[in-house]
Amino acid sequence: MPEIARFYGIIIKMYYRDHAPPHFHAEYGEHELLITISPIGVFEGHAPPRVRSMVLEWCALHQAELADNWTRCRTGNKPVVVAPLE
Repeated sequence: MPEIARFYGIIIKMYYRDHAPPHFHAEYGEHELLITISPIGVFEGHAPPRVRSMVLEWCALHQAELADNWTRCRTGNKPVVVAPLE
């Protein structure tokens, strides 16, 4: 699963040819969130509130890039790296 971003100990990944709805995985230690891209929201999982907040903020800032990466992964192409939350 390609890593597309990393910030504050959070690792963002997308699986190739993953199931719908369009989403990404956010890992933080033993926690994992599945975040839908449009509309933005937590699809599955649990993480500390601060981590969840940062991931949702980052997603809002990069929603178009994430949607493009979803399409790239679904067609077997490598996703592009997305800038981290600063």
